[in-house]
Amino acid sequence: MDNNPKQHSCRRRWLIGIGVACLVIVLGLGAASNYMLSYSLFPPMRHGHNLPWRLNNILSQSPQLRPWVDSLRRCHALRDTFITMPSGERHHATYIVAHRPTDRVAVLVHGYKDNGMGMMHIASIYSRLGYHLLLPDLHAHGRSQGQGVQMGWNDRLDVMRWMEVANSRFGQGRDTRMVVHGVSMGAATTMNVSGEQLPAYVRCFVEDCGYTSVWDEFGYELRETFHLPPFPLLYTSSALCRAKYGWSFGEASPLRQVARCHRPMLFIHGDRDTYVPFAMLHQLYAAKPQPKEVWVSPGSIHAMSFRDHPAEYTARVSRFVNRYIPADGHSMVEK
Repeated sequence: MDNNPKQHSCRRRWLIGIGVACLVIVLGLGAASNYMLSYSLFPPMRHGHNLPWRLNNILSQSPQLRPWVDSLRRCHALRDTFITMPSGERHHATYIVAHRPTDRVAVLVHGYKDNGMGMMHIASIYSRLGYHLLLPDLHAHGRSQGQGVQMGWNDRLDVMRWMEVANSRFGQGRDTRMVVHGVSMGAATTMNVSGEQLPAYVRCFVEDCGYTSVWDEFGYELRETFHLPPFPLLYTSSALCRAKYGWSFGEASPLRQVARCHRPMLFIHGDRDTYVPFAMLHQLYAAKPQPKEVWVSPGSIHAMSFRDHPAEYTARVSRFVNRYIPADGHSMVEK
């Protein structure tokens, strides 16, 4: 038995030092994880609650839309609606009634830090095809209540509620025929929706530059923006997200969801996208069972495929949705 007091003292100092170092590491990781969640899920909103300003911003990028938007304003066709989610939060959407009776409906889902007005350029495509339109503000975006961005995961449940609202509002006692079209985080939301059990009125999906999973996207941002590896911060931040908000980065996986989807989907991605890496398109497309289509927008960075190629974008989307939701009411899915 070792009774050397000097050795006992030395060992005690080592243990105290190791304990202090571990405590510093744990506290540091906790602080860094909190910062990552705050940075990612509580960003300053690009457009705040100013929906009219966002619409004007879209028109500055796509001036060809101004005559259509001016006609909507003259007719007071841009209308607001609110619903209360199961959480008790009030969520907002803008809707536009088609100029002729129809059972065709498009639900359009915006991206990260945006709001429903950010989808007006996409709305112009469906409006000209004669669709009713619903443009929701996602949780904590635009005029919708909520704390923290949900990165398209829990948003899928909110969008499914909006789909029910759109079907009821525009169906007039009958089921509609619906497409869900999302851009960026809205595309991830759309893919997350596609993997759920859905009513028959949902006919097809369009996803534009969505990511494979929150884990993959945040890991990519860690490397590119902060020059950090995924371990340990991505792991601790994901665990903290689950503890605080009930979902983890790996759980929020559009890649896993599209693998469950057997309804038609059109994939769109710019080949110069470095925000949601272009390579993610190939993974998503490979995971999705048929029927599916893909269009690579040449030279486009993130979420700029319409801006760069408005005529081609419009033609691709129109051809796809007309195939599965034709004006005569008889789609290939029904056949």
